[in-house]
Amino acid sequence: MGTENLGFEARCLLRAAAAATLATAAEGQPFASLVTPGTAPDGAPLLLLSSLSEHTRQLRAEPRCALLVSGAPESVNPQTAPRVTLTGLAEPVPEEEVPALKARWLARHPYAAMYADFGDFALWRIRPGGALLVGGFARAHRIRLADLKPAAEAVAAIEAAAAGIIGHVNADHADAVAAIATGLLGGAPGDWRMVTVDVDGADLAAGEEVRRLAWSAPVADPGRVRAELVRAAGEGRSRTG
Repeated sequence: MGTENLGFEARCLLRAAAAATLATAAEGQPFASLVTPGTAPDGAPLLLLSSLSEHTRQLRAEPRCALLVSGAPESVNPQTAPRVTLTGLAEPVPEEEVPALKARWLARHPYAAMYADFGDFALWRIRPGGALLVGGFARAHRIRLADLKPAAEAVAAIEAAAAGIIGHVNADHADAVAAIATGLLGGAPGDWRMVTVDVDGADLAAGEEVRRLAWSAPVADPGRVRAELVRAAGEGRSRTG
């Protein structure tokens, strides 16, 4: 598998994760905690952290950290699960970037709306430095930052078109969204809507249930987003008859 494909695989795992393990350190003592990540359009992990939490205090003193996410195992052996460990530097998101990125994080974790605006919570971003992708048992690959990051031009193009794509899909193709969410992604019947879109896929939500649709490959323009949605809707419909 090429290095760009490995980077895409790692990002897909990161973007689909509902929970992750955050590793921090205090005076040389490692510490691990459960966090709920989202991702920025460029794939950088986003975390909504409370200032009261041990890991937040540790990140303020030492921003170097690691984030571990994993997918479903292929068998009863947990070691067969695909997983990625991302290393990087954590930082509070600048105030001017918070509204857009917080909305994106909440799209992945809508249940958190009840506490996301509490005064002790703030949005953080991990600036990646590299990653280790384990595709399953005994399949490990180091991924350089250049291969982990999506193409900047593609990120900008999809982000610029995102609002229009989401609005059009939800207004004119609700049946396709439902077919993808229930037939392809295993979601329960409901009022499914697209809530985010990026170079690697899209998030679909019905109430507090969120499902991640990964593209077959990174996209660079709205036309490829349309092609991926047509493919996914067709597959979802075929599975539901």
